[in-house]
Amino acid sequence: MNEVLVPDRPEGLVLEGQADAVRRAYERFEAIPVDCDLMDEAALVTERPQYTIAHEVSATGPGTFLGKAQRRVTFKPIDQPGWWFNRADHGEYLPVGVSVLNVWTTGGVVSNIVLRSGPPSNYIRMVEHIVALRLGFDIDNLLIEMDSGDPPLFERGSMELVEALEQAGKRVVPGAVDYVTVKETVTVGGPNGSFLTLVPAVPGRPMLTVDCAVDFKTAIGCQRIRFPLNNKNFRHGASARTNSSAGKKLYCQTIGKLFADIRNLGYSDKNVLIAGRRRYLNAPALLHAGKSLEAVWHRAVLDLFAALALIDRGRFVGHVISYKAGHTLDVNMIRMLYQLDLLEPVSIVGSRPLPAFDSSAATYSHSREQLAAR
Repeated sequence: MNEVLVPDRPEGLVLEGQADAVRRAYERFEAIPVDCDLMDEAALVTERPQYTIAHEVSATGPGTFLGKAQRRVTFKPIDQPGWWFNRADHGEYLPVGVSVLNVWTTGGVVSNIVLRSGPPSNYIRMVEHIVALRLGFDIDNLLIEMDSGDPPLFERGSMELVEALEQAGKRVVPGAVDYVTVKETVTVGGPNGSFLTLVPAVPGRPMLTVDCAVDFKTAIGCQRIRFPLNNKNFRHGASARTNSSAGKKLYCQTIGKLFADIRNLGYSDKNVLIAGRRRYLNAPALLHAGKSLEAVWHRAVLDLFAALALIDRGRFVGHVISYKAGHTLDVNMIRMLYQLDLLEPVSIVGSRPLPAFDSSAATYSHSREQLAAR
């Protein structure tokens, strides 16, 4: 089994929320049986060059927020480091970098990560199902061109995008990949017993591993998976659709019609998993031992990895524990890693010396001593 560095106190330093509440939530989390454990699969990261795609590819689907319109996303090769969104309908604006520095909001009724840079109109909504691909592929430099701020929806999670990138191939660009981890175990706690914990990578064994659980008061119920990030596991999870309760579906079909964003949503019984109190209203996918794990795979791969992709200082390695968390908690965690200077470079065997971060421009909302005293 792959080694995971577990501290004496599993929650480590609590950056947000009450430490006692987080510890109680940990007890509930640890009581959930693991439905699928893939931790014995090797997944060590290695030194490698940076890549972009070899040629341009596109995918088209109904709009997320304007389902009657067809929306296109186009992946283009670039040598410039990082992932970037460019709105073709706003040719006068600069591209928006995939970074926690550019997160505008995490949405309301429709929970999602919205990136923005410059004018308010230069935004892209529901980016998580696209930027999660940054962790799943060895693609380090990429331009993502959109014909609006509204990305397309697909009936197989993000598999259409996965297949497009696979068809694009890749080519080497100058530079090598940097990896980062947390300096110590940190946790952010949220409402209803939710939390997110990041544990430092094991020295000499850098990898990204996940222990993720969801707990819904619907047919989804409790689901928990443990796995390392590798191509097979990422590809499996990328096919998971987002989920909605039957109550939220009813809201969108009734009162929600009063609001333009909700009235025109492109969600359907095919591209969203809908769960009632006791049963699913459409066929669930990603069955394991007779139980659908579609909801927890979506949470781990297309939501959680999207937040980790917002770290623009390097690719994150370490162990991630997520329980009942969502986009707001995820983004709060990444933001606080920057505010409190909690990221550090990871040395890969045979790699060049890694530069130290220049954190002199960081603005700290709390000192670590204040946080530890909570």
